[in-house]
Amino acid sequence: MNETQPTDQATAPSTAPGTDDRLRRSLGIGRRGFLSTCTAVAAGAIAAPVLGAAPVQAADRGPGEGHDHGRGHALVPADKRGIILYTVRDATGRDPLSTSLPSGFRAVFGQLARFGYRQVEFAGYGQHTNAPGGADLENAAGARLLRRWLDEYGLRAQGNHGFIPGSWPLTPADLDTFKKHLEIANILGMDHMGTGGDPTGSSYRADWDVAADKWNALGEIARRAGIKLYTHNHDAAYGFLLDGGPLDAQGRPTRSSGIRKLEYFLSVTDPKLVWLEMDVFWAHVAQYKFRTYTAHDGSTRQNVFDPAGLVARHDKRYPLFHAKDGVVNATNGQGYDMVPFGTGVIDYTTFFSRVGHRNYHNPMVEQDNAPSSTDPAQSLTHARTGYENLSALRRG
Repeated sequence: MNETQPTDQATAPSTAPGTDDRLRRSLGIGRRGFLSTCTAVAAGAIAAPVLGAAPVQAADRGPGEGHDHGRGHALVPADKRGIILYTVRDATGRDPLSTSLPSGFRAVFGQLARFGYRQVEFAGYGQHTNAPGGADLENAAGARLLRRWLDEYGLRAQGNHGFIPGSWPLTPADLDTFKKHLEIANILGMDHMGTGGDPTGSSYRADWDVAADKWNALGEIARRAGIKLYTHNHDAAYGFLLDGGPLDAQGRPTRSSGIRKLEYFLSVTDPKLVWLEMDVFWAHVAQYKFRTYTAHDGSTRQNVFDPAGLVARHDKRYPLFHAKDGVVNATNGQGYDMVPFGTGVIDYTTFFSRVGHRNYHNPMVEQDNAPSSTDPAQSLTHARTGYENLSALRRG
């Protein structure tokens, strides 16, 4: 995920022929059921459009959470299968009066539950003004409404990419806003609250020390509220820390000991106060990009990043993952292009097997490029693909 949050801009209904048929086929329903849904929406129904079987409640999903008969153990238990709503931000943000597709939080929750998801991670609390509850749910009343809808569909909120104060030391206004978000998190029943940005964009150890002080302080405030504070990181945070060698004209180090920035952050933050969410796709981009460094003595050394190894060494500090997939692209500078989860080359069977603690980690399916300007059903279709492939991962 990047820092862009869902907007309240309406998404114009598609005029492309066959859009409704594509969605109907992708979700496995008959034309009669789809047409009845369209009629209900046109009549102004508030309830979530029925684009599949009846809403699946938690009690209806039956036994076999971790084992499908004769198929081995699921690497991701059913109650740990989640999605970050950034993946379907076009659906949560579009005008429900403009389309028969699920629109707004309540309808999208219903559709995700029918796919089988049990958890969601928020990426802000905004939706279209015409959706039930209105545009801005970033307050206690909005959180209570969201919680009611989550409970209605047997979903649990596990985290949010929301407000982390940028100032340090904290201003009174930032502290008040931070506490408001902790209140929202508690109403929603979250165990975790975080952000989509790195603790600092710097490569220098001194700046990471300042970031660690800030996050330890924020983590203590969150701990007193019963919330675990986490940072979500892309590839840059796994680059090498500049911590020695000759100084530049500004007196800053120019070479590295070989430790990665986020590894250093782990070493100087309190494990009881600060947690992390690994975006597995971006960790593999870092593996591709950051393979060598200039040591303090000026020599070039190789150190290939091992994402699963880092988690295994700090397993309890990674309660959440972004489960995002890619195909190889050696021409874009990143090594991969994003694709729907389970359709790429990142070896999630090995990754989840190596990190272990299957009842502790919470993988959230994410696809940054799932929304489409030409196919308004695409992000939900890809969300379904992601669920099916996440649930199909097996060991043994």
